[in-house]
Amino acid sequence: MEQAADIKQVENLSAYRKRKLFYDKCGRYLFIAAACLMTLIIFSIIFFVGKQGLMTFTAVSPPEFFFSAKWDPTENNFGALSFIIGSFLSTMLAVAIGTPLGLSGAIFLEKAAPTFLKNILRHAVNLYVAIPSVIYGYIGLILLVPFLRKTFHVATGFGLLAASLVLAIMIMPTILSVSADALNSVPKSLEEASLALGATRWQTISKVIVPAAAPGILTAIILALARAIGETMAVQMLIGNTPRLVDSLFTPTATLTGNIVVEMGNTPFDSVWGNSLFLMALVLLLISVGMIISIRYFAARKAA
Repeated sequence: MEQAADIKQVENLSAYRKRKLFYDKCGRYLFIAAACLMTLIIFSIIFFVGKQGLMTFTAVSPPEFFFSAKWDPTENNFGALSFIIGSFLSTMLAVAIGTPLGLSGAIFLEKAAPTFLKNILRHAVNLYVAIPSVIYGYIGLILLVPFLRKTFHVATGFGLLAASLVLAIMIMPTILSVSADALNSVPKSLEEASLALGATRWQTISKVIVPAAAPGILTAIILALARAIGETMAVQMLIGNTPRLVDSLFTPTATLTGNIVVEMGNTPFDSVWGNSLFLMALVLLLISVGMIISIRYFAARKAA
């Protein structure tokens, strides 16, 4: 009887292992299929946008599109230089403002704030992320633009600075929350060893914890870049929407996303005007990818 029970137990264990192996294989194939599907969707979008956008060059030369700031579809002028520069400058200025503030907030949240305040701030940060971008744009429109106009004695207050400041506020919660998680994931033993060797608390944070959390902080910056360069509504409400080159922080200009959303509904499909907007979308995608690759490259060189 005991031998029969042992045999049955072994058979049950073998059947359990076979089921577990089968479930593992199913999960593996499911993840592979999901990854392949997402890859296919991404490349399909790139192919469609690229195919439609590159048709612009049948009527507009590449130098005219990339190096001319004259945008007037009624006169067949399709120069996108002002939109490209506007997108690039607004994104970089927003990240330059938002990154130090977000990282400082993350350091305070994880290493200086008391427990009760930490819990309040975490919920507040999550709330800020959920606020629609049009709300940020509206607040900037009624508060920030008049403030800049009166403070700096400029004509309108619209322009690169207003859009970048609001954009910096929008990306700051992303940088703060992701950086805080990265700082929190640093092993406590590193911090304790640094303090035990006589380093001050600030020296430990700046020389040990932040460098150890650098990959997570870099991820936060990349996510902020992705949101900043793709933001439409808030930037459109504050930047002035004028196709002209930037010559100061208060120059009304426009971005690729803003011009696409304003004009796409008025253009016939497969026209030169419509194709040029698709080409703008392709350029926007390439700028975003280029920024991300550049940041990863310089971070890798610094780590090496």
